[in-house]
Amino acid sequence: MPPSDFARANVPDIVEKLTTDESIQLIAGVGFWKTHAVERLGIPEIKVSDGPNGVRGNHFVMGTPAKCLPSATALGATWDPELVHEIGLKLLAPEAKLRAASVILAPTCNIQRNPLGGRSFESFSEDPYLSGMIAASYVNGIQEGGIGTAIKHFVGNDKENDRMAYDSTISERALRELYLMPFMLAQKFAKPWSYMTAYNRVNGTHVSENPAILQKILRDEWKFDGLVMSDWFGVYSIDLSINAGLDLEMPGTNKWRSLDLVNRSIGSRKLTLRAIKQRATKVLELVQKCAIGAPEILDGDGEERTIESDADKDLMRRVAAQSIVLLKNEGGLLPLHPQALKKIAIIGGNAKAMVLSGGGSAALKASYFVSPYQGIVDALAANPDMEITYSEGARAYLTSPSLDYELFTEDGKRGWTGSWYSHVSDESMTPLDEPLKSDHLDETRIFISTSAPEGLTKRWTLKLRGQLLARSKDTPFEFGLIAAGRARLYVDGELLIDNWTRQRRGEAFFGSGTEEERGVFTLKADVRHDVYVEFCNVRGPADGDEDETVMDSNPGVRLGGAEVVDADDLLAEAIALAKDADAVIAIVGLNGDWETEGNDRATLALPGRTDELVEKLVAANPKTVVVTQSGSAILMPWADKVPSMLHAWYLGNATGEAIADVLFGKQNPGAKLSLTFPAAEEDVPSFGHFHSENGKVRYAEDLYVGYKHFQHRKIKPLFAFGHGLSYTSFEFSNLQLSQPVVSSDAFDLVVSLQIANTGAVAGSEVAQVYVTLPTTSDLTHPPLQLKGFAKVKLEPGKSETVQIKLDKYAVSYWDDRFTTWAVEQGEYLVRVGPSSDQLSLEATFVIKKGFEWRGI
Repeated sequence: MPPSDFARANVPDIVEKLTTDESIQLIAGVGFWKTHAVERLGIPEIKVSDGPNGVRGNHFVMGTPAKCLPSATALGATWDPELVHEIGLKLLAPEAKLRAASVILAPTCNIQRNPLGGRSFESFSEDPYLSGMIAASYVNGIQEGGIGTAIKHFVGNDKENDRMAYDSTISERALRELYLMPFMLAQKFAKPWSYMTAYNRVNGTHVSENPAILQKILRDEWKFDGLVMSDWFGVYSIDLSINAGLDLEMPGTNKWRSLDLVNRSIGSRKLTLRAIKQRATKVLELVQKCAIGAPEILDGDGEERTIESDADKDLMRRVAAQSIVLLKNEGGLLPLHPQALKKIAIIGGNAKAMVLSGGGSAALKASYFVSPYQGIVDALAANPDMEITYSEGARAYLTSPSLDYELFTEDGKRGWTGSWYSHVSDESMTPLDEPLKSDHLDETRIFISTSAPEGLTKRWTLKLRGQLLARSKDTPFEFGLIAAGRARLYVDGELLIDNWTRQRRGEAFFGSGTEEERGVFTLKADVRHDVYVEFCNVRGPADGDEDETVMDSNPGVRLGGAEVVDADDLLAEAIALAKDADAVIAIVGLNGDWETEGNDRATLALPGRTDELVEKLVAANPKTVVVTQSGSAILMPWADKVPSMLHAWYLGNATGEAIADVLFGKQNPGAKLSLTFPAAEEDVPSFGHFHSENGKVRYAEDLYVGYKHFQHRKIKPLFAFGHGLSYTSFEFSNLQLSQPVVSSDAFDLVVSLQIANTGAVAGSEVAQVYVTLPTTSDLTHPPLQLKGFAKVKLEPGKSETVQIKLDKYAVSYWDDRFTTWAVEQGEYLVRVGPSSDQLSLEATFVIKKGFEWRGI
């Protein structure tokens, strides 16, 4: 019978028929991405795939080309749940079906506690309400499309360094009101099919074996009845995780839940068969939901495909443009009017770079990419007399740029040839003479993970060979080589980089790679030089770590490079172009090397001499527009000197098109910051206690995260939470509150106001509703808390009455004395405006009798 017939299966009956071994097999993955099938009982496997800004599919290397969407911080900046729902339904769910994946490992809705967090770009916001409402729309859209979600990382995974071990020490109030709240809202309004546990501990216990969180809160209080899976390699025990309620261990490689170990745990009475079957039941229920939601996946051929329509591209472009925040626009410099310009200088390290997402699990092989430079050039194609100049201006990369478009095979294909060799034996370091397999690879960052060919010995070798694009003149060229394993680079037969004999441990490839080793080779004019890398999946010895470990699940090698340039000459070239231009577009920022899973950023500052470049550009030409790219907050010491600024986050495939649409007014920016941009790193609430100290991360800022801290301490940020300008203007007026309706466990109130477009072009505005709780008790509350918002689009001269409903979440706090949500009697202040620091409308309401409530 077809696998989709499992949609009609009687799960309790099947659980009864499971043998002990079959039950054990069901509660751990198979390979890297699949659950276990039991053919005897008609139980199919299901495949999951990484999100959160696209659906990558099975492979980190040479994966199926896919749609890359804007980062979660960008989606949060839309403040548009309807748009995010559309993305889930029309883009992400169909993409999952094309990848033959039944569940997307997304969304990430941890809190942006500190912008230094390596995966901050994956989370929607610093605010729990905005995060939760956007997450709910994301989940609803995908699941309405028949695809499951695994909302993550539940909970307190708000940084990367030491992530497998650190203990997030969080007060009960902060845990409930901030860090659990996005998940709670998603559970209330969307009911995700599954949850993924965080790597870390919370208040002493790893989440994957934490019954207080998985059982008491998630299942008992919130009535979640779906599956709980681990993050990849995020299980650290057998009986503790199973008894705590962790249903599925992922992946199936190097797993704890082997038949031998789990059976021994049953035999020693650390586990019962009943507990195993409870976990297996949840796996089967998820498989059944997938069979009902998208039966064509289970009955399909399992092949991954790429299909793209004009409608898809239009939606990606529209979403990306609606994510861009207009931070500043003095003198109305933006939008630029091409007909009034004869020469534009495009300058910056991000202008031509392929920057489409943060790094780690979010990375994928984009089906297409439009760089900011190309997007601007294409937008100006109708102006043939326009002169466009370009300069990198200042180097901004952390690791050497990839050579994806610099290397070619002997027969002219872009990329190089990879040949895989088994060794004489599993323990030998000597490769055989003949390759097991040869592949064409068009990537020079090769995270092999588990995608090596079947049949290789435990130790194996990959030999990579290509020819570097010829130069028009003799050019010194600096190569960079990283290995999760060991590698050496030869150019024209000459050993240039030895990252084999002795290594320096680094953070690449999820913490398994080396530091980048570099070497310079002088390329000859009109010569295509031979480039050869030999890689072995056994890492070499390093100072303080002599172990030559086999990389069985995360081997990788990366070759990058760039022409050697004098930094002063590069800067001078950019300044000269700026002086000679009618307008300058500077495109600067970070990329997926700086912001990535596995490690946190060391600083909020932009890399290298970027700040100096921007300062000198605006001094050379006052008509300078700065476009910044990053997934989280960055420092901008030059912000008061630059007349016009856009923050573009990571925008995915349509990056350049969206930036050009906003620069030239095809799209009127309507996004709002989803997090605060501080003026100094010292102003960040968790400054001084963000890092793991002897395994402890102390959330000492407690309730005062993001804008709540800035308001509480009266610190002026560089750009406030919720800030975002438009090419038109708006006026807020006529704030009215309905009479509150209060019962023993519910609260309802409607906030009503008028918004008018007082400018000359159509645009969108966001009404943001903040509530201040009364001070009738001894408790301290944040001075402002976002509790509602609505986005409205208006034609010029038009106005609209906006209504925003507040419920019990808007007036509640967690009372840790009685482990309950509490609503106090007293006077509540409502403030409304276009950002957290521009709240011109105020009104109050009174709750005459408080109440308590539990659940959701």
